[in-house]
Amino acid sequence: MEPLSENDDRILNISPLDGRYATKVASLRPIFSEYGLIRRRVEVEIAWFRELSAEKGLAELPALSPEEDAFLEGIVRDFSIDDAKRVKEIESVTNHDVKAVEYFLKERFAKGPLAGRSEFIHFACTSEDINNLAHALQARDGLAVLREAQRALVDALATFALSAADAPMLARTHGQPASPTTLGKEIGVFVRRLREAGDDIDAVVLPGKLGGAVGNFNAHVIAYPDVDWQALAARVIEGRFGLRRNPLTTQIESHDGLAALFDAMARWNTVLLSLDRDMWQYISLGYIGQKAVKGEVGSSTMPHKINPIDFENSEGNAGLANALLGHLARKLPVSRMQRDLTDSTVLRNVGVAFGYSLLAVASTAKGLGKATVCRERIAADLDANWEVLAEPIQTVMRKCGLENPYERLKELTRGRSIGRDEMRAFVMSLEIPDDDKRRLLELTPSSYVGLAADKGFLETGMAGRVS
Repeated sequence: MEPLSENDDRILNISPLDGRYATKVASLRPIFSEYGLIRRRVEVEIAWFRELSAEKGLAELPALSPEEDAFLEGIVRDFSIDDAKRVKEIESVTNHDVKAVEYFLKERFAKGPLAGRSEFIHFACTSEDINNLAHALQARDGLAVLREAQRALVDALATFALSAADAPMLARTHGQPASPTTLGKEIGVFVRRLREAGDDIDAVVLPGKLGGAVGNFNAHVIAYPDVDWQALAARVIEGRFGLRRNPLTTQIESHDGLAALFDAMARWNTVLLSLDRDMWQYISLGYIGQKAVKGEVGSSTMPHKINPIDFENSEGNAGLANALLGHLARKLPVSRMQRDLTDSTVLRNVGVAFGYSLLAVASTAKGLGKATVCRERIAADLDANWEVLAEPIQTVMRKCGLENPYERLKELTRGRSIGRDEMRAFVMSLEIPDDDKRRLLELTPSSYVGLAADKGFLETGMAGRVS
């Protein structure tokens, strides 16, 4: 694939993906750009021609010689930006993007060993036969880039979680002090959720169609009634491209597979967005610190500030991505009768959704790389909230058969800040077995974390879905 040149006029671009963030999404440019779409269209057209040539039932189209097959392979392998520009020149006359690809290939055939067979380019196809496969291949290529970044982030997040597994932390349910946990375990929850969401993305196998104008192989059958056109189409869609053939369609592939993919991507982004907000909150509470980067400025007027901008940027970009993914997933499966063109214009923005998704991942990864665990601040917060031990004390009281344990602890602690001495005095007053009393007297907010500090518990949980 020919590398794309940098745009010297980037400061004039409307989209920040092509301007401010261009270098961060550069890996998506060869895939989702106009060049990328045209290149995939060319590849689909060539794959269809090759499979037609291999079909013995098409007497007028001889099997390809090694030289002829190499010629076709070269068109795909060496497809360049100049080639894409030539297609666009043809389109300026045809006002039809897929027909322009057909005419481009006929030009190439005229200069090579297949000059007499150019009418079998795009044979019996409708534009959507080419486009639906091109878009599916684009999405799959984009996923390879995105999933690599997602997996790297989740692995880094898992490492961070394990490093903080032994950092007891005051939990906050409804924003209020709650039973202690560990910072590592809480981050680990997101590791598991992201891995499961990633599994759902990976499970989607995109469908494709090659059934002609309304999906019935009308022209195919009238030209060559004895050919098994469904099997031939499957050899292209499944054999050559590794997609899944949709056997019953209108003119367009129904886009339900793309919708499933975009929904799965949005769920992953939603979990990431939730992580971003929690990380922001932990930074605000002082539980997580941020390494200072030399030369960076946190505020134009307050020199001391290190703002959690990476997590904020990620949250914003994840939201933008999901707005687009949501529209794509809701709109694409809906078409009037055998087709309308609303899907075509919308599909051109798939790369934008991928771009903002990739930006969100990169921003979170950057923020995580600067994050530090502020153990003293976390410990101080725990020590200021001994009332959270009301839960284990009343639970042991229940076990021992004491009357009204919940109500007695509620009266002692609800809406009040209770210290160590007051809590110990209450435990000393209880008529419970010595072993139970000893365990409660030894208990502190920092030691009351259940299994959260157990790295085995954490690693098992973070592994993701068990099949």
